[in-house]
Amino acid sequence: MIQIRTATSEDFEQIWPIFRAVVAAGETYTYPRDTNKEQAKQLWMNTPRQTLVAEEDGKILGSYFIKTNQTGSGDHVCNCGYMVSPEARGRGLARLMCEHSQALAVTLGYRAMQFNFVVSSNEVAVRLWTKLGFETVGRLPRAFRHPLLDDVDALVMYKWLTE
Repeated sequence: MIQIRTATSEDFEQIWPIFRAVVAAGETYTYPRDTNKEQAKQLWMNTPRQTLVAEEDGKILGSYFIKTNQTGSGDHVCNCGYMVSPEARGRGLARLMCEHSQALAVTLGYRAMQFNFVVSSNEVAVRLWTKLGFETVGRLPRAFRHPLLDDVDALVMYKWLTE
């Protein structure tokens, strides 16, 4: 059974191969494709407000972070990033983590969630986020240099979490 829990610093050893595979592909995140392990740990573990892992039988299959999207008058909106191990794709982990992150966001006092830069060619993610109630509120034309598709649009997606 898959469980989601707060990540510890020791968990990064299992998160790193997932991060490396996703980022090296260059198809979904703007992180440099050659991001090294120390940089990745800073980005994924230290910068966010909280980092979580989805694990099964002690093996980490995916991870997500949650952080405040803006400071001051915008600090009621959070941002999340999700990564799933290539071997675990197609098992509903992204959905599970996104649903978990929305509940956690409300618990942490956030009232909305915003995805700042969803690569439009990532059709699986766009379809899932839409099914989970996120609206596309902006389109950034040709803002992402896709390694195979040339320049593609990036989407800003948003969901109000409270009544």
